[in-house]
Formats: sequence, C-alpha cells, structure tokens
Amino acid sequence: MSGDTTKRPGASRDPSRDPWRVLVTVAQIPETGLHQEIKADETVRKATADIAELREVISAHAAFDLMPNKRDGRVHVTGRVQARVGQTCVVTLDPIENDIDERIDLIFAPPEQIPQMADLVDEAEDSDEDTPDPPEPIVNGFIDIGRLATDALFLGVDPYPRKPDAVFEQAVEVVDPEDHPFAALKALQEKAGKKPNGNKDDN
Repeated sequence: MSGDTTKRPGASRDPSRDPWRVLVTVAQIPETGLHQEIKADETVRKATADIAELREVISAHAAFDLMPNKRDGRVHVTGRVQARVGQTCVVTLDPIENDIDERIDLIFAPPEQIPQMADLVDEAEDSDEDTPDPPEPIVNGFIDIGRLATDALFLGVDPYPRKPDAVFEQAVEVVDPEDHPFAALKALQEKAGKKPNGNKDDN
C-alpha cells in the first residue's frame, strides 16, 4: 500500500510506547539541510508488529531530508518510508505479505509558533484558499524521525488484507415457500374466495 502522509495518525499515541525512536537535534541541522536514513532492527520490528497487531514486520527503512529555516526556526521534513509486513488474509486466513510505501511532507515549528500558525490554518479553511496542514511542534529541540517512520508505517497498513485471488463466498439461503412474503396474501385470497356452505330450502 502506498500513500502520502501529511498528518501524523499516531500524534496522540503515548511517546513512551514508540518502539522506533531516532532523535534529530534541530540546532545541529546544517543550513544546507540534513539527509538521514534509518533502518529498523529486529527488536523495533517485533515491537512495531505487536502495537500494529501485525503478524510480523519483515523489514522497515526510511529516508528523510530535513531543511531548516534559520530565520523562523522551522524545519521542512520530507521523506519516504518503505516496509514489508506479514498479515493474515481476511478471507482465507492464510498468511500473506504486503508492501508499504508512504511519503512524508511536514513542517515542524517551535511550540510558541503553533497557536499563530493554527490560526492561519483556520483562516484558510474559511476562505477559498488551499488549506495548509497544521505544523508539528519541535519538542525540546528535537524532531523524532523514528516516530515519523512508525506513524507512516501504521498509516500504510491495509486494514483488510486479502490474497489477490481470494473471493468471498456467500452462502445461499434456501427460502421456505411458506415464508415467502406473498404466501400469506395468497392464503387470504384463497380463503376469501371460498363461499360458505348454506342450507338449501326444501320448497
């Protein structure tokens, strides 16, 4: 599964549970930018699979480019997260493998700038302009690209994985003729058509 990650789906997740943490110090990012590549080891992959309720995470790696704006302290982060995960087909229950390929394009800003930038987003929503994505906060001077990779991986997981040739087979229910919606109507009509037996005059 592939897509474009513009918001972090796991932003409300407890950071202490993040299995993949790679902190980048914002103050140490060169003016020309920083390229970082990370790869999840076996421990990270197993923990990620447990949290995402996957059979396994076979491989996971990511590449990021961080470009700082020294004037306002913001950082533009772009990247790509690729992974291969083991899941269970929802139709056959057979083990299957799926590829994940997610793009990341986010702006990080100092916490004190977040309210002002959020107001700009609200104003854009009220106009005909394209609404920009709200910025992410730079927490304690760091950007956790490991968490960005984890969130992108979670976002790319197929919630209903199935084998390419798997087909749902619906059971055909045999309807009792007596339960047919028109059966009762027919019975009433037949009853109404019968004439009562009367006594004939013996004149």
